Formats: sequence, structure tokens, C-alpha cells
Amino acid sequence: MTLLPYDRYCDEILTQTDGLRAALKDADLTARVPTCPEWSLRELAVHVGGAHRWVGEIVRTRATEDIPEDRVPGSAGPESEEPGALDAWLAEGAEGAVAALREAGPDTEVWSWSAEQRPSFWARRMAHETVVHRADAALAARADYEVTPEVAADTIEEWLEIVAAAQRDGDPEAVELCGGGRSLHLHATDVPGAEWLIEFGEDAFGWRHAHGKATVALRGTLTDLMLVFHRRLSPGSTRVEVLGDAELLDFWLDRSSFG
Repeated sequence: MTLLPYDRYCDEILTQTDGLRAALKDADLTARVPTCPEWSLRELAVHVGGAHRWVGEIVRTRATEDIPEDRVPGSAGPESEEPGALDAWLAEGAEGAVAALREAGPDTEVWSWSAEQRPSFWARRMAHETVVHRADAALAARADYEVTPEVAADTIEEWLEIVAAAQRDGDPEAVELCGGGRSLHLHATDVPGAEWLIEFGEDAFGWRHAHGKATVALRGTLTDLMLVFHRRLSPGSTRVEVLGDAELLDFWLDRSSFG
């Protein structure tokens, strides 16, 4: 599967932020978030809006090194505790980040924690950061949640790339995702061709888009596969089906849980 266009990632930051704001409307902002239990709904929203402002500042200033969050204007959240202030603050942060990304274009050199030191990294990362945290908010607020197939697929693909990079960098959890002869198959039941075969090599794992027999298979809608893969939906949910060695799926999820 190929990357989405740069402008599409920018669009998705706005679209997913609008979805997050909709999930928060009329919700109890003091409620705990089941998938991020250290946060209330308000704290989740502040995390997302703060991330948007942080990335916007990095791109806008063409930063060559990390910018501490406490140096990013407005990143701590709105001054008012009113829900309307939080809603406006979220919209403003997303719009500011996207404006900076669009003005810079995909190929300007800027700092990132990835090997890809360009706004193209940040546009994709912030789009999927918002996709996943919108799911957190929807789960906490018991709101509907779905993403388009191409966005759900790319969210899975990006996470595979992040875990693989962590493994190469020696992350102690990710390095355990190896051991030849084992494999994990993700199979979307609602989108033809949306399949991943993750194969464990002796020293690392790799993946390809293929249908094949695996040690364990996870089947479900593409949105639900993405949610399980990001630990936002239990693999024991009736919304998905696990075939084969369920312990291997748990092993993967446990060791790709950093960050």
C-alpha cells in the first residue's frame, strides 16, 4: 500500500480533530478514558491539542532540534475550564498545525524524532495520532467511531514502520519481536486486499501485503483491525475473530506497546 498524498494527511488532521471535538461535545470531560486510564477526557484533548501546537511550532520555525513543550505557546490548554473554550482551542491548534505544514510543504528540512526530517513525517504522524486518540475519546464518550479504509490501512502501516524502527534502534520490547517460523496475519473482512502478513525472522520481523496461512490470524473490519493493532479494542472482542495461536497476537501487542 502506498502513502496518502501530503495534502490528504493535512486534511485528515482537521477531519479527525473535528471528529474528536464531536465526541467531546456534551460528554463528561472528567470521565476517565478506558484505553488511557491515566487521563480524563479533558486531559486527552489537551494532549492532542498540545501535540498539534508542538508540531506546528517545529514546522513553522523550521526547528533543527526538539522544542520543549513548555516553550510552545498555548500548549498547556485553554485558560478557561469551559467546554466551549476547549473546543475552540482544539480547532485552533489543528488549524495552526495544518497551516504551518501547508506553508512549509512536504520536503522542507525540519527536526523530527524519525530518520525522516521533513514535514511529510509530521503530517502523517499527526494525522494518525489524531485518528487513534479520537478512538480513545469515542470509547470513553460511547460515541460512534469509524475511519475511511485508506486511513485505517495507513494507520496500521505507519505503526508497523514505527515498531520496525524501534526494533532497529534496540528498543528492549521491540527487539523481542523475532524468532523464525512464526507469523501474524491481519485480514480485513470488508475491504478486498487489505491484508498484512507479518513474519518473524531470526533477528527482526518484516511484513508484506499477502494472503497466507499464519501462526495466528486476526479477522474483522479494517477499522476494528486498526483498533486492535493499536490496543484500543481487545482481541477478545466479539467484533473480531482470532484464529490460531492467540498467545502470539498477545505477544505482539504487549511488545509493541511502547510510546
